[in-house]
Amino acid sequence: MRDYYQILGIQKNATQDDIKKAYRKLAHQYHPDKGGDESKFKEVSEAYRVLSDAEKRQQYDQFGRVFSSQGGPAYGGDGEQPSGWDFSGQGFDPSDFDASNIGDIFEEMFGFGMRGGKKKDLKKGQDIEVEIEISLETTLLGKEEEISLFKQILCSRCQGKGAEPGTPVNECFSCRGTGEVQQIHKTMFGTVTRYTTCPECGGEGFRPNKPCNVCKGEGRVKGEDKIKIFIPAGIDANQVIKAAGSGEAGRKGGKSGDLYIRVSVKKHPIFSRKGDDVFVSQEISFSQAALGDEVEVPTLDKTKILLNIPQGIESGKVLRISGKGIPHFQGYGRGNMYVELIIRTPQKLTKKQKELLEELNEEGL
Repeated sequence: MRDYYQILGIQKNATQDDIKKAYRKLAHQYHPDKGGDESKFKEVSEAYRVLSDAEKRQQYDQFGRVFSSQGGPAYGGDGEQPSGWDFSGQGFDPSDFDASNIGDIFEEMFGFGMRGGKKKDLKKGQDIEVEIEISLETTLLGKEEEISLFKQILCSRCQGKGAEPGTPVNECFSCRGTGEVQQIHKTMFGTVTRYTTCPECGGEGFRPNKPCNVCKGEGRVKGEDKIKIFIPAGIDANQVIKAAGSGEAGRKGGKSGDLYIRVSVKKHPIFSRKGDDVFVSQEISFSQAALGDEVEVPTLDKTKILLNIPQGIESGKVLRISGKGIPHFQGYGRGNMYVELIIRTPQKLTKKQKELLEELNEEGL
């Protein structure tokens, strides 16, 4: 058997683009449907199958030809055996068996990778995950935010079709529109037929007669997209909002991916949050702690709250104000607000204050 690199007419250091270009040129030249040489087409397809796969190419470069000679793609999805090809399984030669493919063979025997199974959507766009930072106040009522993303967006010239406006999209000559080609493996169990993605059209089944001048046939281009999302009340840090269909645009009109927005909450200078409850510290004077008082405490929603300070309260005591915390996420009601009272010790005293404190000290206070 000739060297795979010689078959494709390329050097051993050829890139994947070089391999693909060489294959396309020779496949057009030797395709039987176009009057080409059937045996040459078989050789070209087999060489491409090995060299276009990084792992198989590495094995081939190290150990020589280790893959089944029956592994090349057939002529489409009609199941017809090309003349001159032996798919009977008779006369099996153990030296032709490639043990590295045993996992794939068993998958196929139990129905994986066979025609009729669920195909991966090759046109679907990628999902995107981003992070946004919100204030603690935003969690009270929710808020609509606009975010700007630089991503794959629908090509405005071809509207995602990948073809120049007014030009046709043709059926792929290699797979005849099925998006997949046959591979016949000769194994110790007989012959196994496997259907794989067509290397010519990438599994799409069709190719534009004239690719779009803007997107070069992709149906999408890199661009800026502004997306409005609603951040619900009660959301907490590390929760994720899903915006279906707002990810990367799909190839050639394929379904778009999804956008996942992970939320982080900016640290507040006064309040802290635990679950749906909020916590705040409030300083009071010695006399307020001893005699009791009413003090105004801050709240997240800016409403005024008068907190009753019991007489004789100690520093560090925590008082609860019901219903002034964070709204319950996708529920009813709100958490609570907890106020820790800190008795303030003055650093500087006036003469009169000193005299009064000395009198209190004499009285045992």
